[in-house]
Amino acid sequence: MLYNLLAPFAHQFILFNLFRYITFRTGGALATSLIICFIFGPRIIRWLRKKQGEGQPIRSDGPETHLKKKGTPTMGGLMILIAVIVSTLLWAELTNIYTWIVLFVTAGFGLVGFADDYRKLTRRSHHGVPAKVRFMIQCAIALIAVLAIITVAPPGQAMALAIPFVKDFMLQLGWIFPVFGMLVIVGASNAVNLTDGLDGLATVPVMVAALCFGMITYLVGNLVFANYLQVHHVPGAGELSVFCGALVGACLGFLWFNAPPAQVFMGDTGSLSLGSALGTIAVIVKHELVLAIVGGLFVMETVSVIIQVISFKLTGKRVFRMAPIHHHFEKLGWSEPTIVIRFWIIACILGLIGLATLKLR
Repeated sequence: MLYNLLAPFAHQFILFNLFRYITFRTGGALATSLIICFIFGPRIIRWLRKKQGEGQPIRSDGPETHLKKKGTPTMGGLMILIAVIVSTLLWAELTNIYTWIVLFVTAGFGLVGFADDYRKLTRRSHHGVPAKVRFMIQCAIALIAVLAIITVAPPGQAMALAIPFVKDFMLQLGWIFPVFGMLVIVGASNAVNLTDGLDGLATVPVMVAALCFGMITYLVGNLVFANYLQVHHVPGAGELSVFCGALVGACLGFLWFNAPPAQVFMGDTGSLSLGSALGTIAVIVKHELVLAIVGGLFVMETVSVIIQVISFKLTGKRVFRMAPIHHHFEKLGWSEPTIVIRFWIIACILGLIGLATLKLR
């Protein structure tokens, strides 16, 4: 909004020229979302605690250490959603179609997560919206977004998949691409949701991924940098750096309240929306496979669940003491802070590897 209102007057007021720079507006979005969380976070937490009473239901079959978390309110993802949406609307270029696509997906998945959290609270159970219903709604939102992306994508890129480490080549998927893009968004969303099981565990890896994709969107959206790095140029994608900045600031602000011992959990409201946002951005900039590297921690968590389920159904035995894998380490006796910090380190390493793919061509 600030760009659309103030940038046209840059020739009259030199200060307004700053709003023409994506880097400046990205920093502004980050700071704004952080401030929103700091100012409204305590009020949101008090309101959630008042409305929820006993807080998020704790699984009876989960790690014993989680019992002490009883009474902690959930739906803290509302704080993240408010900060991200307001900051993006304030600092992004509102004529950019990619901005609206990402906001649509983020808000849509956030509503799905909100409904899931609300059902868990009202039924006092860790079972929310039926999995099939939730999956169908997620697929519908993601498919609409992918079809919108295809209509505005550059010629030759609309239904193609870029391969890391390979230049001047894209794998044309044809009409398989809408399904592939949909699965990337839905998969990323649920992968972050599975990772969100310990205080602060999902927040920092999402921040790392948002930082990486903030840089990727800026480089891919700039013709000069894209040609230099030999990556596929996506006009207009650079504006998503502003959204990524807002995402980083919101996660930083939320982490202030989610650091152990957490005052609030993000719940499905936050985790589903954050994952879907990352997946949508990856589809837009044609870095879906890089997302699997940068978000490798989320992939690891998801694979651990898949292995556990398949093993139990086929053999009746469990590979891990409990899935997702962070619970396995809890059962082994690792303390929660140890697991969280080590997983953060893994996320940072994977983020650096993902960024390295930009140069290794």
